[in-house]
Amino acid sequence: MERLVVCLVCLLCSALALPSPALPGRKASGRIIGGTNADIADYPWQVSFQKLGSHNCGGSIISSSWVLTAAHCVDGLSLSWMSFRVGSSIRESGGSVLQASSGFMHGQYDSDTTDYDIAVVQVSGSLLGSNAQAVSLPSDGYDPAAGLAVTVTGWGRTRTGGPAASTLQKVDISISDRSYCQSFFSRKVTDRMVCAGQAGKSVCNGDSGGPLVSGNMQVGIVSWGAKTCENAPGVYSNVGNLRSWIRSTAGV
Repeated sequence: MERLVVCLVCLLCSALALPSPALPGRKASGRIIGGTNADIADYPWQVSFQKLGSHNCGGSIISSSWVLTAAHCVDGLSLSWMSFRVGSSIRESGGSVLQASSGFMHGQYDSDTTDYDIAVVQVSGSLLGSNAQAVSLPSDGYDPAAGLAVTVTGWGRTRTGGPAASTLQKVDISISDRSYCQSFFSRKVTDRMVCAGQAGKSVCNGDSGGPLVSGNMQVGIVSWGAKTCENAPGVYSNVGNLRSWIRSTAGV
């Protein structure tokens, strides 16, 4: 595992442009395509991962003090830039905001292939409260089968290049077979990844790091996708495949 860079980033801050969410096809981030408004009471694990006070990515509550998100969402960021809004359907208001205190990204995360795209961040205080509850996690090695009904939530864009959503969005989709998913992409879809959605029902910039759930169990983390969000399934980090890393790192 790799501790989030804090001291090094602080030393280099004056030389760095602040990282922004990558475009789909590189490190996806964004809003739900083909979705509808959602109530945080129905998805109380959803958080807005904020950078310097503005929505940057999604994430999920996995315990009273830990958030699960994508490695590409934290890569290169100082902990002092990170906070999480919980318990609100509106990404920029309501609920509670907690500051990051420590965190880890997977030591095998590869920014070129987006493999092992997973991170956990600890906060100061408790994430739990009104409309803020932990999601369930699958057993070690769980690999969701093609056709499984799932739901993804987030505050990304409703179309490629469009504005981000202010109200939480959700779309009901299903897991896609890896070989079918692979046909859309030149980059390898590994066992650490699952695919879900279809043309017209997927994720886009701003949804990165958010949860893909089957009922109240999280099976994926929004990771990457096609450059044009409407044209292909989304690719998610496979939570079951990476479950033991979550346990050994966050104790959850």
